[in-house]
Amino acid sequence: MVGMPREVLQWKHLYSEVVTSGLCTGCAGCVVACPHDVLGYNDDGGPGPERPSERGSYKPFHLEEELGPDNCTHGEKGCTSCTRACPRFRGWETEIDTHLFGRTRLPEEVDGISKDIILARAADPKVHELGQDGGLVSAILIWALEHGYIDAALVSYLEGDGTSWKAIPGVARNREEILAAAGSRYTYSANTMAYAEAVEGGAEKLALVGMSCQSSVPPVMTVRKAGKPARRFVLNIGLLCSKTFDDAIFEELFEAKYGLHKQDMVKMNIKGVFQIWMRNGDYHEVPLKECHAWTREGCKLCPDFAAEHADISTGGIGAFNDWTLTLIRTDLGREIMVKMLQDGTIEGRPGDDDPGAIALLRKLSARSRKRWPETAVPAPGLMPAPVAK
Repeated sequence: MVGMPREVLQWKHLYSEVVTSGLCTGCAGCVVACPHDVLGYNDDGGPGPERPSERGSYKPFHLEEELGPDNCTHGEKGCTSCTRACPRFRGWETEIDTHLFGRTRLPEEVDGISKDIILARAADPKVHELGQDGGLVSAILIWALEHGYIDAALVSYLEGDGTSWKAIPGVARNREEILAAAGSRYTYSANTMAYAEAVEGGAEKLALVGMSCQSSVPPVMTVRKAGKPARRFVLNIGLLCSKTFDDAIFEELFEAKYGLHKQDMVKMNIKGVFQIWMRNGDYHEVPLKECHAWTREGCKLCPDFAAEHADISTGGIGAFNDWTLTLIRTDLGREIMVKMLQDGTIEGRPGDDDPGAIALLRKLSARSRKRWPETAVPAPGLMPAPVAK
């Protein structure tokens, strides 16, 4: 008896199951992995006069016209790279967990599987000052570059002179470029899209710094054998993230309601409120509930607050503004953090020093898990059973 032919899972499946279903986070993994360069990426984060219906879309799209936007001639011939690279396609969480950790997460591990949770910050005063919440991520990248772990990092920069506050992907190849990328932006940048620039510049060992959704791209590419990009991602730093906002929030909320012009902003952060520092020294707080209407579409169903598949997951939550809550997840992550602590590049303290931060981590992780739709594979939405009272 002849067996049924194996289904070729290609762009038309990705388009219907992820891109147009609400599951697409805009991570651009499929675009990076496409060997035929037939996928484009829409990073339009504002309403604009030409495509108002696509505000904040941050989604891949198909460039070829022959079979329309929802199918691919290369896919019809057997190419499956895009679905292999998508960290929201079918059984993504269990596949990556098993690959990275040898098991799937338990329901009570709402923030993913980790080895250690600590508080850390850069010891170098300049890195500490320029970075966000103690400069840990910048310190890791600089150390990894100087010690041969990586030769470039995919990060985000601010477009132009920075006054537009539009975040764009870019490549950091030295200390100065790493520090130029320091700080947080709360609009979206698909840092994976800097991959081609890095490779063209000769980079072979890449670090990725990305939101939770992006940090699942390197391991899903590896476990599903999605082509050449997988082998170049050697260090994966994830940023704790509950949501990002459409670029339109600057004009439509901050400027229209509060008179805060983006060209006058110098720093922003989220600590229970949206914090904004202005060039003239003024400081403002905007309630987060007022920002919800500008939540980027790709964030609304994302179940991963804690960057569960990074080597090291980092976030500035908790009581200490100049310490980063840090989840060490893999052997590589532990190796790097231990060496940096030993040589004094970073300072560390137990995560238990800030129990409120760990409680908030798990609260926000559980909240994100609840977003995952029941119509999709169940694993990302699994939660601990309620305790009877």
